[in-house]
Amino acid sequence: MKIEKNQVEQHNQQHSKQHERNFLFLAETLTNQGVDVGSLLQKIGNLQIAIPSWALGTGGTRFGRFSGGGEPRNLEEKISDIGLLHALNRSSGAISLHIPWDIPQDAEATKSLASSYDIIFDAVNSNTFQDQKDQKLSYKFGSLAHTHKDVRQQAIEHNIEVIKYGQMLGSKATTVWLSDGSCFPAQQNFRKAFQNTYESLQSIYSHLPHDWKMLIEYKPYEPNFYSTVIQDWGTSFLLANKLGKQAFTLVDLGHHLPNTNIEQIVATLMMEGKLGGFHFNDSKYGDDDLTVGSIKPYQLFLIFSELVEGMEDKNSKNPIPAWMIDASHNVKDPLEDLLQSVEAIKIAYAQALLIDRKELADAQHNNDTVKAQEIVQNAYRTDVRPLLAEARRRNKAALMPLTLFRELKVREKLVDERGKLTIATGL
Repeated sequence: MKIEKNQVEQHNQQHSKQHERNFLFLAETLTNQGVDVGSLLQKIGNLQIAIPSWALGTGGTRFGRFSGGGEPRNLEEKISDIGLLHALNRSSGAISLHIPWDIPQDAEATKSLASSYDIIFDAVNSNTFQDQKDQKLSYKFGSLAHTHKDVRQQAIEHNIEVIKYGQMLGSKATTVWLSDGSCFPAQQNFRKAFQNTYESLQSIYSHLPHDWKMLIEYKPYEPNFYSTVIQDWGTSFLLANKLGKQAFTLVDLGHHLPNTNIEQIVATLMMEGKLGGFHFNDSKYGDDDLTVGSIKPYQLFLIFSELVEGMEDKNSKNPIPAWMIDASHNVKDPLEDLLQSVEAIKIAYAQALLIDRKELADAQHNNDTVKAQEIVQNAYRTDVRPLLAEARRRNKAALMPLTLFRELKVREKLVDERGKLTIATGL
């Protein structure tokens, strides 16, 4: 299935009057406050969020998985699904592949297909947290941190292979997330596990193309519950510094203990030039992989407040981070979930752009806590949805992507094309 331009245009015509009223009122209000609305729209429209190939199917839990039907059966259909999202919102112009779930059989044909949807390839992701079919050695007790050198070497070679696939497709980054750790005290020597991991990462890093980044992800627990080798941002940051200028920390919003101040982590990493990327999701208890902004939208806004300050700092040495969603769940249509997540990310970004940085800096300098809170919360309480809709309209996307998705009965047509019992590859 493909969404045609005329379908988007017809949708926009039907909803244009109400949109124009909403947008013009907000634009006039912001202009009177000294906001450059044109520049704001440009920034909102330019923000692209990569979609992971594994989020296109129903995620499931340890207890069960309930397919919604019409899931993509191969890499080509995954690219097609992201093409549908991008046609609706013009904000999902990249795909992040997971190897070995998404190995391209013909790299040039895969690149050509993605290009036809105006999609590029974001960071490629390795997998040493599962044993694959015909795999010689098991990762049950670790991969890059394993006590046995031959297991570590197998994991190293897999990561190098991932980089090679990424090169074929035009990617510029590789993400390393390890489940390595222990479930019981004394099971693992902490120092040796860290040293093994560092030496393994060194081997992978030496194969990194000169214009690539290595993004090192962290997680405090799961699937190991006593210790994780790369358990927090400090450990990731330490490894990135030890490896070199092409290595960075990747922040996954679900990979923190409850009530962690993620926005402070973001500020510190950006100050040090080591924030490489983001995996956006939301959580109530742990790594729940819920729709972005569905549980803690204010925290998402505060995170973006720090991101915007860092990105707009002319003296910042931090590259623009890689943005990607990492969310999936049992009870939602995956494509609808992704549309909601992209919208939530851009709402938080737009709200953060509205913060008067000079006024805030003055309030902070003068220790005016009340004024500082008012400045930030006034930006957060602004309904920026008309700005997002206008940015989409100018980019030839739908004013209301989710509404058009349902009007066109996209999921029903995908079920007709692919069947009710299809399961996305890799899940």
